[in-house]
Amino acid sequence: MEAGDASAAGALTAEGFARVTDAILDAVGSVIDGKPDAVRSALVCLLAEGHLLIEDVPGVGKTMLARALATSVDATVRRIQFTPDLLPGDVTGVSVYNPVEREFEFKQGAIFANIVIADEINRSSPKTQSALLEAMEERQVTVDGRTHYVPDPFLVVATQNPLEMEGTYALPEAQRDRFMMRISMGYPDPRSEALMLRQRDTVNPLDQLAPVVSAEEVAGLIAWARAVHVAPAIEDYAVALAQATRTHSDLRLGASPRATLQLVRAAKVWAALDGRGFVIPDDITALLAPVFAHRLIPTRAAGGARAASAADAIATILDRIAASVRVPIASRQ
Repeated sequence: MEAGDASAAGALTAEGFARVTDAILDAVGSVIDGKPDAVRSALVCLLAEGHLLIEDVPGVGKTMLARALATSVDATVRRIQFTPDLLPGDVTGVSVYNPVEREFEFKQGAIFANIVIADEINRSSPKTQSALLEAMEERQVTVDGRTHYVPDPFLVVATQNPLEMEGTYALPEAQRDRFMMRISMGYPDPRSEALMLRQRDTVNPLDQLAPVVSAEEVAGLIAWARAVHVAPAIEDYAVALAQATRTHSDLRLGASPRATLQLVRAAKVWAALDGRGFVIPDDITALLAPVFAHRLIPTRAAGGARAASAADAIATILDRIAASVRVPIASRQ
């Protein structure tokens, strides 16, 4: 973190953080009608330095959400349409020979933006999907032995179609584990859909959206959220939840240590959005399903044979785990 970011973060208060982030949420919410939970999740991933996976049917506003968030924080945004013929170099960039300089020059791929929309990521081959791995984890790209750093802040918002749809490739476990959260947009309620018909017939709501904060100010928000206090008892609670997924008889694959780390990071931002400088157990449990569910694989006996039944089985298992793990209670002085 730069010195300027540190001073800006130090001057920020819990109330100031909540006020600024409420303005961002309102701005994005003016474009995404009736989906406050999805908007909040996207902002949590941005400020917790994670990545977001949105799984849903086409046409429910997945790409619009990412573009609205990018506009609200005055960030650069690029969209990559993943197709079966997309190559890894289209994502990361390639080295091109310059005959004048007589040397190779690196031409940046679409990954070099603050917010990258990986649209329909599961329509491309696993080889192309894996081109995102290094950038998502290490925030850099290595091409021909040379390292190139992606901009800061950096967020990948990937959308994928349900696996039952034609022409999709399931994301491998290592790829899913790179995403901090997975959410579903869902269809809008009738009132929001009718409002959309009236408002968007003649104007694009993105054209009316103005930045709320700059990318530099976002760095200050990230730094402040990183410093939110997490008591040792809360850390133990998060670890106990993760451990329970690894020993559960109905799960073939439990949550990774990366999942535990990202759960706590997301909980810090979740608490900060509520104007608190400390994490409480409710922050952890509120994020348990979005952070853990896409990383877990149920046994066949528990319903893991089909994607739809697997999702239901995982939701039930997580509810049972949350009910069985002891919640820390603050001690009285």
